[in-house]
Amino acid sequence: QVQLVESGGGLVQAGESLRLSCAASGSISSIRDMGWYRQAPGKQRELVARITSDSTTNYADSVKGRFTISRDNAKNTVYLQMNSLKPEDTAVYYCFLSRWTQTVYWGQGTQVTVSS
Repeated sequence: QVQLVESGGGLVQAGESLRLSCAASGSISSIRDMGWYRQAPGKQRELVARITSDSTTNYADSVKGRFTISRDNAKNTVYLQMNSLKPEDTAVYYCFLSRWTQTVYWGQGTQVTVSS
C-alpha cells in the first residue's frame, strides 16, 4: 500500500502564491508518475500537473506558466508551486501516484481558496 499526505493548502488573495507538498510512503515502487488533480464545486476532477519517472512534466493549459511541478526522489515528495493564483484556481487539490501496473493512489485532498 501507498500513503500520500498532502500539505500546503490555504486561503490566499488573487496574485499570491502557494506551494503544495505530497509525501509518499509505504510500498513505493514501479512509479509511473505523480501529480495533482483538482476539483471545484460542481465541476469534474481535472488534471493540473503530472511528472513522470523520467521527470517529464505536463500541465493543464489553464495553469501553464503559473504552476510548476517538481519532485524530490530522496524524500518521495512531489511539489506544486502555484504562482499568480486566480479565483478560478479555487478547488480541492488531490495528489496522486500511479504505478506501471495502472494502480492509482490518492491523497485526502487539500483545499485551496483564492479570493478576488
